[in-house]
Amino acid sequence: MDQIIVTGNGAVNGQIPIAGAKNACLTLMPACLLSEEPLTLTNAPRLSDIKTMTELLESLGAEISTLSDGQVIAMSCHGEMNHVADYEIVRKMRASNLVLGPLLARLGEAVVSLPGGCAIGARPMDIHTDGLELMGATIELKDGYLHAKAPTGGLKGAVIDFPFASVGATENIMMAATLAKGTTVINNAAREPEIVDLADCLRRMGAQISGDGTSSITIEGVDRLGAATHPVVTDRIELGTYMLAPAICGGEVECLGGRLSLVESFVEKLNMAGVDVTETDKGLKVARKNGRLKALDVTTEPFPGFPTDLQAQMMAMLCTASGTSVLEEKIFENRFMHAPELVRMGASIEVHGGTATVHGVDKLKGAPVMATDLRASVSLILAGMAAEGETVVRRVYHLDRGYEKVVSKLSGIGAKIERVKET
Repeated sequence: MDQIIVTGNGAVNGQIPIAGAKNACLTLMPACLLSEEPLTLTNAPRLSDIKTMTELLESLGAEISTLSDGQVIAMSCHGEMNHVADYEIVRKMRASNLVLGPLLARLGEAVVSLPGGCAIGARPMDIHTDGLELMGATIELKDGYLHAKAPTGGLKGAVIDFPFASVGATENIMMAATLAKGTTVINNAAREPEIVDLADCLRRMGAQISGDGTSSITIEGVDRLGAATHPVVTDRIELGTYMLAPAICGGEVECLGGRLSLVESFVEKLNMAGVDVTETDKGLKVARKNGRLKALDVTTEPFPGFPTDLQAQMMAMLCTASGTSVLEEKIFENRFMHAPELVRMGASIEVHGGTATVHGVDKLKGAPVMATDLRASVSLILAGMAAEGETVVRRVYHLDRGYEKVVSKLSGIGAKIERVKET
């Protein structure tokens, strides 16, 4: 098993290329199940989760090729298809549940294991299945699998009012509705950039979708979808993560491909803490202002609010800010597992339920720490970059699910970081 060794090395400077979005690509790939014609994705990230989704789609009958060193994914579902998504694959990744809607719409039947992923809290499938049942599907849970069937004649359009703005459920219903008979309206829909990216891709395939990016999305069902080539949107979470490197360590870094519209609420907090962010013709340039960072209060919310996937990284920054910061996690209830590891590095953090209070200290100190999930793993690396001495991050296999070439990207801006085998 690998580990990452980070040694505090002062300010960072240079450029970091930002990859295509993991969460967008994992949503776009199942869209290939909706058509007999090919779907090609460009600007794809090279991550273990992408390999897992490839394995799942191939098990369902998709033919998939990766080109341009993995940054282009060519997919086709023109042959015989399988409607059963097996537990042994699905258990590895939460996004596997996104094959449910497309399989049901295309084949009229789907058997999908309940999914796995990071252990950051309950993410029930009820909101997905309730929406599909409103479209006429019958769904039964048996032996850990969702058994879903569409009515004779296929799914039918419906008005679906979500109890909360679920990203995954919005994506599943959107894909299912493209081939449904009639009009589907999703109210209280998620508004994330990944939703807009999926809608753009589906429109390229011939879907009729409007309202994406707002809380009400309308889909007019069509008889069939066709071929398309679509570029994956920039990963706003990788973008925000690397923007924090100069914020924590000092220096100036330009994140290539970044757009302010993807991270506005995050940038607002950075500005309040004492970090300058400017848009350039290549991306976003980030530099810490003179003096110590200021404490902040942060509450995670659905987009366009502060992203839950940047909470752990922001906590790493606030560990050495002047004053007391309060972080409130409103999306996932178990998302402070990185806090005890930061405490091992000298941070002063108190966690009570969904709230973490961070009392800023002058300096963090290197220590052996353990990654507990994807975003926690990179938060520990960021903390190690600013700490005195050496930090050893174990269980970094989480990292491979969401960050490509993290060692080379960070060493490229001056970080002292290496990945080695555990002894």
